[in-house]
Amino acid sequence: MGNAYIFTLQPTFTQGLVLGQVSILVLLFFILKYLFFVSGQVDLSYQPRLVHSGDLGEEEETQSLLSPDSGLGKSAADYESADWLNVVLQQVLNAYRTKLRDNLLGVDGDEVARRRVEAFANKMRPPTFVDPIKVHSVDLGTRAPTLSNARRKLNLSLQTESVELDIAYSDTLSISISTAVLFNYPFASFARLPVSLTITLSLLSTSVLVEPPSPRVEHPTITFTVPSSPSDFILNLKTTSLMGSKAKLADVPKLHELIVHQIRKAILDKGTWKVVLPGLASVKEVKEDIAKEQEVKAGLDRLHGL
Repeated sequence: MGNAYIFTLQPTFTQGLVLGQVSILVLLFFILKYLFFVSGQVDLSYQPRLVHSGDLGEEEETQSLLSPDSGLGKSAADYESADWLNVVLQQVLNAYRTKLRDNLLGVDGDEVARRRVEAFANKMRPPTFVDPIKVHSVDLGTRAPTLSNARRKLNLSLQTESVELDIAYSDTLSISISTAVLFNYPFASFARLPVSLTITLSLLSTSVLVEPPSPRVEHPTITFTVPSSPSDFILNLKTTSLMGSKAKLADVPKLHELIVHQIRKAILDKGTWKVVLPGLASVKEVKEDIAKEQEVKAGLDRLHGL
């Protein structure tokens, strides 16, 4: 009967190879476990630095897209001015910024805004994937999106008229947070990867279709639609990041790409925003209308799939 063992006092080449692979896996486990991961709650006292200024190339691109004369292949006669709307939009955003700060100035207002953003972030976070989020600082910005090149669009079949606008937004808008990503394999909360992150808006540029309310619908709204074509949508973000516990990885490119991709996807998937008109409809009624539209669309998709 043959020998029924694997290891001997004089290991073979195969036995040495197996031992080498196992030792590498064990070593890798301990490196990840004790250098990058943590097993308990994460200390969120580290505050990432905020980045407000960009390099020259991005600034030149921003200025060119913010220019009202940046229409592609069209003369100035094809467009209408939206300067008056820019003035209104600036004042509207200033009002929201003031209310978000509880009408307080300086550090006190910053703290009120930080607490509100932190509460909203923790309300929206997936608790099985991310630890509680600590917001260190928030910059609400000072500017407003610049609207330009207004074009009137006439739909003869529906006898409706809409307006298409180019929008470009560059500001100091930024947020600095700390949290930890949960790893639930091989068991729940197996390890936590601390992450400190700062996200700063460099440029958001796209076209927006504004559809005025139709008097024939039951609940009139103003509808804003972002085109689904990625070529019409530009999103430039600056990120600084630190990942790890004792050993830290700084500014991982893949993390930056993931953040930009997820934000782009969220905006493009949302696609349409409806503004309720006071006295003509309520938010609840409009939500019910949207739910019905989605049900009808889902039913049509199922029929097409048969």
